[in-house]
Order: sequence, then C-alpha cells, then structure tokens
Amino acid sequence: VQLQASGGGSAQTGGSLRLSCAASGLRLDQYSIGWFRQVSGKEREGVSCMSGSDDGTHYLESVKGRFTVSRDNAKNMVYLQMNSLKPEDTAVYYCARARLPWATADKHDYEYWGQGTLVTVSS
Repeated sequence: VQLQASGGGSAQTGGSLRLSCAASGLRLDQYSIGWFRQVSGKEREGVSCMSGSDDGTHYLESVKGRFTVSRDNAKNMVYLQMNSLKPEDTAVYYCARARLPWATADKHDYEYWGQGTLVTVSS
C-alpha cells in the first residue's frame, strides 16, 4: 500500500511543473485526495484537495488560479498542475488520501501519504 509522488524539480519564477501521484494497493476514488507542502521548520500545509464524492476542489488562497488538482480514477492517479510558480512555492510536496469522501484540507484527516517530491522555484 503506497502513494508515489513524482514530477518535482527546479523551475524558474513563472514556470510550470506537474506533479503526479500514483497509488498502489489502495483506491483513490470515493476518497478525498490532497496535496500538501512543507518547508523545513514549518508546519505542513494543505495546498489543494479534491472530494471523492463530487470532485469538488479547494485551494490554498495563495495558489488559487495557478494550481489545478485533478484525478484519473481509471489510472488511480492524481495530479497537481502548477503554473506561474513563485519562489514561495518552494517546498516538499506530498500527496495524500483521506479516510473521508469529502474534500478536507486538514492533514489529520489523511491516512495515506506519499514520500514527497521537492519543488524548487528560483527567482
């Protein structure tokens, strides 16, 4: 049972990256899935989440209009398209699956976590 995040790397300000998260041994459909990020010394924060019941989405205010979360239930994968990247987006990004169907940004609602992928945005 695992989530495998990939797609991180380096980008310049204004650039784009697409993160992917592949699930094995667990289903992603019907559950909230989320992307979180963490900077060393700071709390892990919710970036985006998507409901498993109606595909409703929520975003951290600072990424609204720039990031887009999506899922492909047939492939059991989730994605985070990140555009117009800023240096403050630099962090380790984690994908996660909640134990709930509705979208939630509370990290305590998530029971399965990927290993994290580093995103570095330079100015």
